[in-house]
Amino acid sequence: MWHTVKTLKAHNGYVYALIAKAARYSVSAALRRQSAALVYESHGDPMQVLKLQKQKLPALGDSEVLIKMLAAPINPSDINMVQGTYAILPELPAVGGNEGVGQVLEVGGHVTSLRPGDWVIPRDAELGTWRKELVLKEHALLQVPSDIPLACAATLSVNPCTAIRMLSDFENLQPGNSMIQNAANSGVGQAVIQIAAARGIKTINVVRNRPNFQTLTEYLQSLGADYVITEESLRKPEMKDIFKNIPRPRLALNCVGGKSATEMLRHLQHGGTMVTYGGMAKQPVTAPVSALIFKNVKLCGFWMTQWKRDHERAEMGELNEMISSLCSLIRQGKLKAPAYTEVPITDYKTALENAMKPFSSSKQILIM
Repeated sequence: MWHTVKTLKAHNGYVYALIAKAARYSVSAALRRQSAALVYESHGDPMQVLKLQKQKLPALGDSEVLIKMLAAPINPSDINMVQGTYAILPELPAVGGNEGVGQVLEVGGHVTSLRPGDWVIPRDAELGTWRKELVLKEHALLQVPSDIPLACAATLSVNPCTAIRMLSDFENLQPGNSMIQNAANSGVGQAVIQIAAARGIKTINVVRNRPNFQTLTEYLQSLGADYVITEESLRKPEMKDIFKNIPRPRLALNCVGGKSATEMLRHLQHGGTMVTYGGMAKQPVTAPVSALIFKNVKLCGFWMTQWKRDHERAEMGELNEMISSLCSLIRQGKLKAPAYTEVPITDYKTALENAMKPFSSSKQILIM
């Protein structure tokens, strides 16, 4: 009889434990049914159309992952997407943000590559990272190490990837070679400086003139920049002095367009390449006929989103290798996040305002 009572108590204790666990899960699931997100229902001025709202989270599928976003930057392409001027636009209503880092909270029964606690970044754009929690397919995520700084992980998938691809895919640059870039204080520009320095490549970095030009110069030099000059200096004879110390660049990276791009083209060596990946001036790239005929320069374009889509089938291919290579540079102290300011997502209007200011060199990172 006593044995039966003990067995019954043990059984009841087990049942109670299951009930308690189910209750905790039920409460947890109920709490997660809604999550704060920066949503826009129409295109326009981000300050006007973005609203912090509660969104219902879908039930977790077998091949899906529940993620708690930790941090997400505000990039120019994010702003353009909200404005409705970017090359790809999600269906409305949409959540802003294309980049960021999150932590896995739960995984579906068929998920094999991730587990709770892992840090992950989006594999592609249009996933909406300006929110506290979201559910994504396993294949839409890339795992990143959790021992790198949070800001580095949050800004890893766009600017450093763009920088390393453009430095690697268009010219076979060797130590001692040089390259030139405009918008050198941008997120991509800062990554280019650091990756090039790690490879022994000399950099000529062009920025717009500004009141704090000397401070900016010192900062970019601290990252490894060899030369920092203004747009106006591109057109001056003093450029010849630079080429007494380093060879003319084989690669030019253009994020501005207009006169800036034209002047960079003039300084390329014979057979060099200019890669355009942005158009901040909103002016066309004009190439001198002499540069095309007598110097045989090449003009190319680059879009990181397209590169990722071209390589999305290679599960352990170039994309994973690129992320691993960048994380290795971060661990070695050779690649750090761009100058940044952390802002709580509840104060998103301040972050947006600062992100859209001219001459802003501080990346706004939303903290969830």
